[in-house]
Amino acid sequence: MFNSKINWLLPVALTIVSLGSNLQTVKAQSSDKSYIFSADYTTSVIIDPSFRPELGIVRATITGESVEPVPYELNFFISNTYGKLNPIENPAINRYTFNSDPRVFGLDEEPILADRYYGGTNELFGTASDSAEINFAEGTIRGGGTITISGGKGLFKNAKGTITFTQQDRLNPPGTPSQGLAKLNFNLQTSQPVPEPNASITFIGMTVIGIALRIKGNIRRKDNSSIF
Repeated sequence: MFNSKINWLLPVALTIVSLGSNLQTVKAQSSDKSYIFSADYTTSVIIDPSFRPELGIVRATITGESVEPVPYELNFFISNTYGKLNPIENPAINRYTFNSDPRVFGLDEEPILADRYYGGTNELFGTASDSAEINFAEGTIRGGGTITISGGKGLFKNAKGTITFTQQDRLNPPGTPSQGLAKLNFNLQTSQPVPEPNASITFIGMTVIGIALRIKGNIRRKDNSSIF
């Protein structure tokens, strides 16, 4: 009778140990999460042509407010970049290449700028790489590009990913913000810390195995002593 109980305990204990290992594997695999969504923002653009006119480099600041509430409370953004004027082919059109990193334009002494998306407990930080066309004849600014995300706050503390966007603004006179609309597509990934291995289930299994082996040992000793 005791032997039959021991034979039952051993596979149960091994099953518990295996279950603990499998649960830990599931935890490790479920630590990454993706966030994919889109949003429209009304925009305000200020371009400062007096930054480095001798190099054809400007400073641009774009602010945005969402048309509708954005998932995760990212209802506002501010983007700061440097822009360099490309060779002019048509006097009525100026094309610029923009980047948050001044070293792209040979300005090693200037600080790296950034984008911020915010509005509540969650925030995103990133750097921009984009281009824009200012059409003086049409009175428009059209552009688009990619924001590379490098972190954030709240849900996006360890976020990576990109925001791609297109934007069109009505060109206003110098010194007056140009206003328009930007369409943003968010593709984000977060990596949460993997929890430490939970030894409780495995410990229970090992304890059951130990008890079973000890009982079996005691039975053997009793059986051996009954011979004499």
